[in-house]
Formats: sequence, structure tokens, C-alpha cells
Amino acid sequence: MARRPPLAVVVFVVGGASLGAEIAAARLLAPWFGDSTIVWANTIAIVLVALSIGYWIGGRLADRHATREGLGGLVVLAGLLLAVVPFVARPFLKVSVEALDAVEAGAFVGSLLGVLVLIAVPVLVLGTVTPYALRLAMTAIDETGRVAGRLYAISTLGSLAGTFLSALLLIPFVGTRRTFLLLALALVLVGAPALRTRLAALAPVGVGLALLVPAGTIKASENGRVIWERETGYQYARVVEDEEGERTLELNEGEAIHSLYRPGRWLTDNYWDEPLVLPFAARREPPRSVAILGNAAGTVARALGHFFRSTRIDAVEIDGDLIDVGRRLFDLRGPRLHTHTADARPWLRQTDRRFDVIYVDAYRQPYIPFYLATREFFALARDRLAPGGMVIINVGHPEGSDDLEQVLGATMSEVFGTVVRDPSEEVNTQLVAADVPLSGGRLRAAVPDLPPELRPLADRAARRLAPRLPGGRVYTDDIAPVEWLVDASLVEVAADGER
Repeated sequence: MARRPPLAVVVFVVGGASLGAEIAAARLLAPWFGDSTIVWANTIAIVLVALSIGYWIGGRLADRHATREGLGGLVVLAGLLLAVVPFVARPFLKVSVEALDAVEAGAFVGSLLGVLVLIAVPVLVLGTVTPYALRLAMTAIDETGRVAGRLYAISTLGSLAGTFLSALLLIPFVGTRRTFLLLALALVLVGAPALRTRLAALAPVGVGLALLVPAGTIKASENGRVIWERETGYQYARVVEDEEGERTLELNEGEAIHSLYRPGRWLTDNYWDEPLVLPFAARREPPRSVAILGNAAGTVARALGHFFRSTRIDAVEIDGDLIDVGRRLFDLRGPRLHTHTADARPWLRQTDRRFDVIYVDAYRQPYIPFYLATREFFALARDRLAPGGMVIINVGHPEGSDDLEQVLGATMSEVFGTVVRDPSEEVNTQLVAADVPLSGGRLRAAVPDLPPELRPLADRAARRLAPRLPGGRVYTDDIAPVEWLVDASLVEVAADGER
């Protein structure tokens, strides 16, 4: 009896494991379904439902026959169930994604199913613990309120500790899989001493041994060899290299490439090339300064530094690990390159520099952060432009869908006098905004002065430049439903494909 942890300790650890598992579950799903608000909403909803059912079941069990051994059994069971999650997650999620892709189901259905199958049962068992412990702690009716308040306060403090411990320490430094295992180990350590069987000692040993199993590749690639991967403080990231040495940076679900490196080459034959020539739609000379918001591993920054060596480049990326891997594996360098690990909008607000070009490419596929798509953001960007400067934003969208482009075009036109579009790819359009005239004719006139490699690119862009698409709602900091808009576009495109 003396070796049994106090009930307060058990409740604290269970509270921490409940919220820690929720944070880890969202990160477990990110490589497959992304980490949008919708994925988080599904994760939180399933956890809340599972906890609610667990509370109800735990109360009924406690009223029948509450014992410390029974409580210990519930805690150990929850720990063992959590320990299994990271080992079954990859094969389950791989099969799920392939099946859902076949029926064109999106992140909402996929993440809902993923959370339901992987962590609903462990969290449900965790939910049974607090009412069960409350029944054990009660010795008199007149202390019900005091005991209940104390245990629920302790559980909430445990949840708070589990949230910060998982998000700030465990996931960044030991990874998602070992986060699950460490939470499981904590549970079995506080639950096993209450069990009378000697086999109970095997539970902590088994979970501890599972921690020694190498993590391996989180998500294999069919397009090449994974040469680097990491769960950063913000997302899952990996670098894939093909047989010819071409490297791509993929984030989260891996449906889009966020940076591209071709040894000895600076042009990509993709949308990253457009910011090299679009500034000449308003000017004849190269830009003196460029801010890149959403630098990733630096494809655009690297090319700008190569072709325009006198241009100052401020490359802003919220995830410092992407800047590091850009230097190591993507040749991220330039004579006047300055990198900044910061969130784009706060950095832009705090800087006192003025730029000839602000280029925005801050997508977490398929969503752009809502606060980089509002009238207030574009007003801020306009304030940070030098006279005659421009804002270029890469608009990624489902093929055949113009909804997001229309919204961004309408929002930008609320701030700038001129907005034009360059539909450079089937799923990427560059919107260019300025308070000076912008035209394909100006860009074509600048072609002879450009580096030879950029002249065909500029000529093609000049032919594509056109006024922005009509229509679209103006987004503000108060109302900017970017994710609903994109999801609706995905559903619409999928439905059209079925027809």
C-alpha cells in the first residue's frame, strides 16, 4: 500500500496523458492529412467525445465496486493502448489514405476516421479514471464538493502540463512516436503498483523496451529516397532525392512540393521562377530589395541571389529547421541574403525596412494562413513597400477552381490601385499588386536587359499577364474563412470530376 502513488499523482498523470495524446495525435495525422484547423477540430472533437463517454463509464464502474486495484488496472490498460498507437499508425494511415483517395474523400473524413480508430479507445479509458478516483477519495458526504474540486483541479493542471510538455519538449526533441511511448510509460508506472499480480511489473518494462526501437522513416516516398526528415516545432518535414540528385521539400501530407533543388541549375520550370521576372512588369531595373514571406528551403531566394547579385534578399520562414535544411541540402546562399526565423506578418510589422518586392508564398498545402489573406495584411505590406514597389502572392488552388484567386484579387484591389494575374501553372496563379501601372508590355520591354536564361521566361509571363478575375469577397482579419473556401473548392472539383 505504501508503494502506491497517491490518488492526486495518478489523476495528474492521467490528465497530462489525455491532452498530451491529443497533441501527439494531431502530429501523427499531419504527414497524411495536414494540420489545418479542420484536422485539429476533428482531433479535439473525438477526444472530447471519448473523454465524455469515459467519464460516464468510469462513474458507473466506481459505483459498483471501486478499488485501488481496479483503478490501477484502468490506468495500465490506457497506457498499454497508447503504447500500441504509434506502431499501428503508419500501416493504418497508409491504407486509409489510399482508400479515401479512391473515393476522393478529403482531410475532414480522413482525419476524423484516423483519430477515431487510433486514439478514441485509449482516451476513453483515460476518461474513466477521474470519476473512479473521486469515488475512492470520498470518505464523507459533506466533503464531496471539496474533494471533487481538488481532484478536477489536479487533473486540469496535469492536462496543462501534458500540453506544454508534449508541444514544447517531447515532440520537437524525441518525436511523436516516443511522445506516445513516454506518456504510456508514465501511466503504467503510476498504475502498476496498485496491481497485485507480479506480471504488472512487465508493463513498464515492455513500454520501456519499446522506446529503444529505432523510429525509422515516418512516411516512405514513392518518388525517391528520403534523405532527411524531422518533426519540427511546426510540422512534419522531409527531403526526398531522386536518382538524378533532384531534391524536393515536402511538408505534412506531402501532396505539394514546397522547395526544389536541381544541382547546378537555378530555374525550376515551375511557379518558383515567376518572381524572378514579374517585378519587371513595373520597372526596368532589378529590384534593390526583396522580402520573401514563406521562404521554406529557399528556392526563390537562391535563384534571386544568383541572377541579381546586388539585390538584398530578406527571407522569412517561421520554421527554423527549414532554413537549416535549406543551407545544408538546397544550396540556400546568396551574396546579400539575410534569413529570418519568424512569423511573416509579425516580422513585416516590426521591420523598419522598405522593399521593392514583397513575395508571399506561405502555404501549408492546401491552405494559406488566413492572416496573410486579409485587407489588413495587404495594407501592412503596402506600408512596407518602397515607392513603386509591388506585392506578389502565389495562389495555390485546385485545378479548375478560381474561388481563392477571386477572393485574394478582390481583397488586394481594396488596397492597391492595380492588380494583375499570371496563371503560370494549372494549380498556381501569381497575383501582382501595386500602385503603379503593371502590364505585359512593360515586362516585354524589359526582356532585352534581363539575363539570357530569364528572357524566354519573361516573354511567356508577359503574354499571360491579365487583369484580375472579377468577383470575390473581401477578406478581413475578422472574417476570412480560407479553409472553408478551399475545402468547398476541393469538393466542387471532385464532384465535377465524377460527373
